[in-house]
Amino acid sequence: MNLSLSIGPVVSLIAGILILIMPRLLNYIVAIYLIVIGLVGLFGVGTFKL
Repeated sequence: MNLSLSIGPVVSLIAGILILIMPRLLNYIVAIYLIVIGLVGLFGVGTFKL
């Protein structure tokens, strides 16, 4: 069984949950999200094969 999991939706889901739990972290979560997505775009490590 091959399971392909893209990192973009996973990171955004975790960021959304954290914003709902702790709204004060919004600036940090957005900054970290943008950095992670930028690094994924640069290095092309967008999918994990499980």
